[in-house]
Amino acid sequence: MAKLVLWDIDHTLMSMRGLGGELWAVAFEEVTGVPLREQASVTGSTERVILRETAKLHDIPFSDELFARFADALGAVHLRRAAEVRERGHALPGAATVLAALDARGVRQSVVTGNVRTVAEVKLATFGLDTHLRLDDGAYGEDGEERPELLRAALARAGILTEDAVFLGDTPADVAGGHGAGVRVVAVATGKTSQAELQEAGAEAVLDGLADTEQAMAAIGI
Repeated sequence: MAKLVLWDIDHTLMSMRGLGGELWAVAFEEVTGVPLREQASVTGSTERVILRETAKLHDIPFSDELFARFADALGAVHLRRAAEVRERGHALPGAATVLAALDARGVRQSVVTGNVRTVAEVKLATFGLDTHLRLDDGAYGEDGEERPELLRAALARAGILTEDAVFLGDTPADVAGGHGAGVRVVAVATGKTSQAELQEAGAEAVLDGLADTEQAMAAIGI
């Protein structure tokens, strides 16, 4: 049985319905003084990578100091507009129920996400999804650039071996990241990627969503 379940956040547990991009643009302009003209591709990327590549598109030098200021600004704008997050976003069907069911079985859970930690905390708390998660065991956009790096960080924090963990995400990048860290992956086709594409990416199990709790628990290995 899996001892640790790690969750991606966006389009796996919840959706922001486009608000995330708007808040990102606000933070970018606050930190750089330059209006956002174009954002680098975000699918499967961490905030550090997205900022670095977006800064390049705007001829802005990237540095660790710039990322630190951006992370603070992005967290702050999510906190300021948490009510709007609640109004426009939503938890995906079944997400809260599966989290509760895993917790009831004594399974540790956390998140591995490209979001910076403050943003992840705001999103999860807004929809009550943080109740069953040990966020200190997770890994966030501050912890590295690539998904395998984040997964290894989370495993180290939790003190769990790769064979005892399962990662759930919604993109081929999540699948590749999980496998890069030696972790079994359950893919959820609740984002932009189809079930067929996730199967082709090599996920050990693919779900069409989390609404069927028993099906989700079985795929996770509980």
